[in-house]
Formats: sequence, C-alpha cells, structure tokens
Amino acid sequence: MRIAVLALQGAFLEHEMMLHKLGVDSFEVRQLQDWKQEKDGLIIPGGESTTQGKLLHDLGLLDPVRKAIEDGLPVFGTCAGLILLSREVEGNSQSAPVPPRLGTMNMTAARNAYGRQLGSFHTEASFRGIEGDIPMTFIRAPYIKEAAGEVEILSEVDGHIVAARQRNHLVTAFHPELDNDTRVHEYFLEMVK
Repeated sequence: MRIAVLALQGAFLEHEMMLHKLGVDSFEVRQLQDWKQEKDGLIIPGGESTTQGKLLHDLGLLDPVRKAIEDGLPVFGTCAGLILLSREVEGNSQSAPVPPRLGTMNMTAARNAYGRQLGSFHTEASFRGIEGDIPMTFIRAPYIKEAAGEVEILSEVDGHIVAARQRNHLVTAFHPELDNDTRVHEYFLEMVK
C-alpha cells in the first residue's frame, strides 16, 4: 500500500510519521510530476485551505486530483482538507473569498467555525466504526454545517459534525495526526484496502 500526502503546506509531515508508524509507505505530492506516481490513497492535511487551494490550482494539480477522487481514489482530509473537499463553504468574507477547491463531497463546511488560534481545543469523543472515544485536537477548526445525500456522520462534538464519510471520502475537522492514537488513520487504511 502506498499513500500520497499533499505536501504543499500544513501538517503533512505528521501524517507521514503516522503512516510510517503503521508500516505504510507514503510519498509527498508537491508538483504534477509527483502526482503521476502509483498510489492507493491520498491524504490532504490541515493547514491553510486558501493557500492549499491556490497552490493546487496554480500547480495544475486541482483537476487531476479531483478526477482521481471522483474516479474512486480514497481520500482523507483533515481540517483544511475537509474545507477543500466540501462542495460548499461558509465563513468567507469579501477580503477572504472562497479558494479554489476540490468540492467532491456533498456537504457545507463552516470555515474557522471555532474561531482563531485561541479557539483551539482538545477533547475526546466517539467515532462511528471505532471502539471507545478518540482524542481530538482542534486548531482553528471548521465543522460540517450540513451533510446531504450519501454523507455518513461519524462524529459530533457539542452538536457540530466533526467527522464524516462519503463513499471513498473521509474527513475530520480535528487533527488525528497530532495525537498518538492511530485509530483514525487505521480506519482510513481499511477504506483504502
């Protein structure tokens, strides 16, 4: 199994370390040439969704990545990755318009829903398909405001949807790569299998 990790910006290294811990091979995608390598799945890390969306567009990666996901490539988006995969995004102002994004998941994301850096927090909650509560670290996190169609809600915190799945898509508003618990990554790898 080989997982591509989008490495344009954000917490991509932490995802690679988590995959390494699980004995899974990964490689970084920084340009179109990298994307052409064989892969079984893709991780889109947390970070700055506006920057990542702009770079995906400017580097010619947006359309090929979108097509691969639409054709069934399993994808796991955390935080900014959740925003990039959402069909609709709320919480943009005139000064911060909606960035280019993949938009392959039938849901609406609320950007920076928990506020700025000071709105960051850590909690534990249940996650459908995983036994016991899992640790969740939120950093300037979005949440899923609305989910429709085939989107399955996997976890909620304080009445907000923070994890969901739609066929080959998995998204979390939190950063499982920042905790030692490997179960969310294992859940994704089971999807890839």
